[in-house]
Amino acid sequence: MAEILVNPQNAPIDQPVDIIVVGLPPGDEITVQLSTGDRASHGVFTADERGVVDLTRHAPLEGTYAGVDPMGLFWSLERTGGKQGPMVLSAEGAGEIELQRLSVPEGVERVEVRENGLVGTLFAPEDDGGDLPGVIVLGGSEGGLHESDAALLAAHGFVAFALGYFGMKGLPERLVDIPLEYFGTAIDYLSERAGEIGVIGGSRGGELALLVGATYPQVRAVVSLVGSGVVTQGIGPGANLLQILQHDAASWTLKGEPLPYLPYYVGEELRSKIVNGEPVPLRLAFDTSDGIPEDTEIRVENIVGGVLLISSGHDDGWPSVELSEVAMRRLKDHEHPFPYEHVVYPEAGHLIAAPPYRPQTDVTYPGPGVTFSGGGVPQATAHAQANAWKRTVEFLQEQLGT
Repeated sequence: MAEILVNPQNAPIDQPVDIIVVGLPPGDEITVQLSTGDRASHGVFTADERGVVDLTRHAPLEGTYAGVDPMGLFWSLERTGGKQGPMVLSAEGAGEIELQRLSVPEGVERVEVRENGLVGTLFAPEDDGGDLPGVIVLGGSEGGLHESDAALLAAHGFVAFALGYFGMKGLPERLVDIPLEYFGTAIDYLSERAGEIGVIGGSRGGELALLVGATYPQVRAVVSLVGSGVVTQGIGPGANLLQILQHDAASWTLKGEPLPYLPYYVGEELRSKIVNGEPVPLRLAFDTSDGIPEDTEIRVENIVGGVLLISSGHDDGWPSVELSEVAMRRLKDHEHPFPYEHVVYPEAGHLIAAPPYRPQTDVTYPGPGVTFSGGGVPQATAHAQANAWKRTVEFLQEQLGT
């Protein structure tokens, strides 16, 4: 009798699973399907001479992904138009099995933080003895909190602080004139509850992570995912994207003074895509053809610890490779005494700054009155996301000492 074997059946969302179907007639073709109600994926496989289909060793003949890819069914989930439900894995003749993918792993405590002006959520292992390293987790231009990132980091041995800095109750509405002192307060808060401190951020949060590390010597490790070694313009008010891009405002302040920034550029190509309702590659708003003003470069050489820069070669969100290379150049020029590296995934798009094994079939995402293009090839972006997360966790563990 055919049977589906999944190991593990219940696991954190950043943990891969092995999927095997046994007891099949050798040579039979079967369809293995994953469904969450609102999304579905599938692969058609041929049972081997032992009557086994093993997704860790076998490639589908056809389906929503190609090649041997143990987690292919997960990242290739496509929208169905249905309602979200439980995650169910099924195979012809072998029944179905419900999977649990945990955004907050077992053994992790969650505490909301609303004090000293801070808005965030703290995650820590339940058996935390008080000497684990701490990590501040920063989101990007969408605002809000990245709680799942922090919860998963806690399961890897950190006291992780998902910190909001705009777009939430009690915080500025927009990414304009955000005081860096706010992050100093967050560092002090986390230092009372953890050992060495690191900062991680994605996209605009990656820019911010480098800036916070360069400003506060308590920070011993920085991870900037599709980030920037250059301070860029704020995201102000506006009824549409064109108005937002043309609102002249700084993103960050220090001691009450706005930090110099690289301004947005609205050229004909960008304007045309916005007006015509086409997917918008926001990278067009960042023009560096005349060079980057030196006063907008983040002084990453002041970071008292390791620096990991991660970029995507087909990033339509903004030119993360070029902007991160500015940081890399400064680290080299100043002979930075701590480990530093710039990892580039050539075929990946912008959406790699999150825990892995999430659907990557949406190559666009909503913006203010427009649809943004993320860029990249879904499979390459999915694999880059998984590798980037692994590198991030290992880097933080090495630099902060779990």
